[in-house]
Amino acid sequence: MSETVRLIKKYPNRRLYDTKTSTYITLADVKELVLKQETFKVVDAKSGADLTRSILLQIILDEEASGAPMFSSDVLTQFIRFYGSAMQGMVGSYLESNIQLFNEVQKRMQEQSQSMPGTNPGGIQDMWKQFMTFQGPAMENLVSTYMDQSRAMFSQMQEKLQHQTRSMFTGFPFPGFTPSQPGEKSQADGDKPEEKK
Repeated sequence: MSETVRLIKKYPNRRLYDTKTSTYITLADVKELVLKQETFKVVDAKSGADLTRSILLQIILDEEASGAPMFSSDVLTQFIRFYGSAMQGMVGSYLESNIQLFNEVQKRMQEQSQSMPGTNPGGIQDMWKQFMTFQGPAMENLVSTYMDQSRAMFSQMQEKLQHQTRSMFTGFPFPGFTPSQPGEKSQADGDKPEEKK
């Protein structure tokens, strides 16, 4: 049986109404629902539009502004640059899958540490810090390699598309573009030597 989604309505006065408890709640209360892993949905009380993402983004913004930010300015700058680019969907999927993996590793470590006799919560946190200290450089190297490979692959795709486009439109007269004759270089090729096929 599927879990019932908790419905929260947002009114024009910006107040959030929890239909389960029949009370008005704050963003801090919504954050508690997230921490308790409760399934909920925030909708506009008038239009019924789904506002869950915007509420979650507000919570993240509050957390980032409260003294211990998770994202540096450089990371946020890179995020902004990905919007509208060909990499946007790929980066979103990549981050989502890595966060899921991160959560699974953390959950397994907690389960294993709880089965060990004499382990206290402070010890679990120490183990997690040691794991992340070890994993940090490896993950950075992995991400860096992945991004380098992605850039190279994207450049190759662009070159291939440009070449295919030039080949498709050789029979059409375009201002400033002279199609190449067999054995000649086109203006688009500039001073590049002719590629051998």
